[in-house]
Amino acid sequence: MAETTFMGVPRDQIPWFPTIDYEKCTFCMECDTFCPHHVFERREDDRKLVVANPSNCVVFCRACAKTCGPDAISFPGRPETIARIKQIREGVIVK
Repeated sequence: MAETTFMGVPRDQIPWFPTIDYEKCTFCMECDTFCPHHVFERREDDRKLVVANPSNCVVFCRACAKTCGPDAISFPGRPETIARIKQIREGVIVK
């Protein structure tokens, strides 16, 4: 199970999780097989992989993207995510 906070910020307020480009995805499922945090879910009937548990993704981890041969997985920018975390911690952004 993922942590509920990251650097004192509720994890569900941090927009860090993978995005799948279905134009590139070959449905090899390497990312799902690799990720121990159950971020992905396989939809066998649609032959599709979805990000079912985005808050389970470890903030700043990109390991699943590194396993993706067709480069179909992307993440938000690290600097933008750091800025967002700082804003939340300073009370500038309230969910």
